Amino acid sequence: MIYDIAVLGAGAAGMMAAAAAASRGGATILIDHAPEAGKKILISGGGRCNFTNLDTKPENFLSANRHFARSALARYTPRDFLALVERHRIAWHEKSPGQLFCDESARLIVDMLLSECRTSGVTIALSHEIRHVERGDHFITSTNHGDIASRRLILATGGLSIPKLGATDLSLRLARQFGLGVIETAPALVPLTLSAPLSELAGVSLLVTARIGKTAFSDGMIFTHRGLSGPAILQISSYRRHDGAPLTLDLMPGADARQSLLAQKKARPRAEPASLLSVFPQRLARHWANETFGETATTLANVPDRQITELADRLRAWTPEISGTEGYLKAEVMRGGIDTAALSSQTMEARDVPGLYAIGEAVDVTGWLGGYNFQWAWASGRAAGLAAASF
Repeated sequence: MIYDIAVLGAGAAGMMAAAAAASRGGATILIDHAPEAGKKILISGGGRCNFTNLDTKPENFLSANRHFARSALARYTPRDFLALVERHRIAWHEKSPGQLFCDESARLIVDMLLSECRTSGVTIALSHEIRHVERGDHFITSTNHGDIASRRLILATGGLSIPKLGATDLSLRLARQFGLGVIETAPALVPLTLSAPLSELAGVSLLVTARIGKTAFSDGMIFTHRGLSGPAILQISSYRRHDGAPLTLDLMPGADARQSLLAQKKARPRAEPASLLSVFPQRLARHWANETFGETATTLANVPDRQITELADRLRAWTPEISGTEGYLKAEVMRGGIDTAALSSQTMEARDVPGLYAIGEAVDVTGWLGGYNFQWAWASGRAAGLAAASF
């Protein structure tokens, strides 16, 4: 049998593309090396899947072409996916503004997508190791269960993040094989490591504003044994470049740090220096006090205003020395990927390779934390699936 469409990768984007293609009458096969579909969906959102964000805009994505995602996102919106979720009677809630989660298990999202595939007539081929792909009159995908021929081929095997779930560079290798450019890849939405880790502060969390250049995120941060994590750090990590602007952290966002600290000294001159930072968790307060004032200052009255001003300046613009990241092992997604210049923003089809499409994380479109990457998977997958089935 020669299929109309073969989709490589049974993740979020792949299942969406397969269901869309088959719904238009295209004979579709969904192929994955894993024995189970949607493994990344299952662990997302603490097992409840942050399946979209109602506030999704093209500005929430990084790409060498910042306009590329606009078309697909406009044609399949968060409300469209939410309608699908509600049609399958999956209970959901809005945890933070715009961020939608399942009330129960993320497995319900996987089951929904598989149901859409089966209802549309998709052939699902799991545990099929993809060995290589050739293109002649058709695309020939060679697997450990034999060759599969298709008129169209959709690359949806994702990126390099979370290798323990089976992530590979297959889509990137196939893109290069067919002459498509690949933008340099790197871990994104990932914890950062410090040159001098503050392991004694591991587990301490607080609200911060993390800034690189003109980009800033205000959210939670947590110290780890190796560095820094938490939503604010994951968000800003996607904007980090080795030769770019440094990371700056405001540990007292929204406050006049100098005025606040001097007022504390005036109100409680006999208190110990660490009490100056009573707004911080105790371990963090003691760390900053000892580092700034040493052990000679026993009360706030012994601390010069000059030192308090210096401390305030550091707290408002702390620039930790970043040594790197925790890598793909702990990265939510991959930054970079298949160059969007090689693809149509309308259909996701390769401009110079008719019948070849690329979607999801494999493409150089990286969303913010909070459901944006799933919405890109749904939107790009649907765009490619419908286009591939248009004969």
